[in-house]
Amino acid sequence: MSFKKQFLKSKPVCKVAFRFDAADASGAEKVQLLGDFNNWDKSAEPMTKLKSNDFTATLELETGKEYQFRYYIDGSIWKNDPQADYFVANNFGEENGVISTTV
Repeated sequence: MSFKKQFLKSKPVCKVAFRFDAADASGAEKVQLLGDFNNWDKSAEPMTKLKSNDFTATLELETGKEYQFRYYIDGSIWKNDPQADYFVANNFGEENGVISTTV
């Protein structure tokens, strides 16, 4: 699991490329990237599955903000990205990863 940030000079946006590795998915068919940016909507579009069986998604997030997020695997398993900028407790006794778009 990983992500890369690219701050755009042309507009106040940070382009973030998320990648969920096949090794972390245990044969998953669908991985969704859920968080503050899509209101944790479980009907959100799944990440794109690559030939390598990794999953990928790219989002444009407003700069100067922090977004909580997690990966949702096959509609039943939640996983955090260990590369998150930091973690915060959630209402379910677990943690959410946080990605910061502050420059």
